[in-house]
Amino acid sequence: MNISRKDFFKKSLLSLGEAVCSVSNALKASGDSTPDVADVADFVATPGENRVAVAQNDHCLAKNSGCFACVERCESQAIRLIPGVGVRINALLCTGCGTCEYVCPVTPKAIRMQSRINSQSMSAHPAEIPPEKGDTTC
Repeated sequence: MNISRKDFFKKSLLSLGEAVCSVSNALKASGDSTPDVADVADFVATPGENRVAVAQNDHCLAKNSGCFACVERCESQAIRLIPGVGVRINALLCTGCGTCEYVCPVTPKAIRMQSRINSQSMSAHPAEIPPEKGDTTC
């Protein structure tokens, strides 16, 4: 079957448009105006005085790429990015709300919430990066 390049792209765009319309019509028919997608807006951050975020940098995407999900969502600005290492969490600034754990895209999570008492005994820092007062990491 011979088809010109112009016809190929024309038919491709038409079929793509038809697919978009059929998905749109299916959503309208189901009664939902928007798809049900888990979003940060659905998560209710509840600060917990006895909880603190702890970084698991061996799972962290920010160590080698441009993932800033937790850094951007932390309202208390307790999380900072260290290129090549991952994230560092300042336990003194952390409110324990859990937003960072919720938005972390990796499984297992690169940030997890734990008791403030346990995080004090688990904190360890790489020698080449001096920790700031209150920083925690695993």
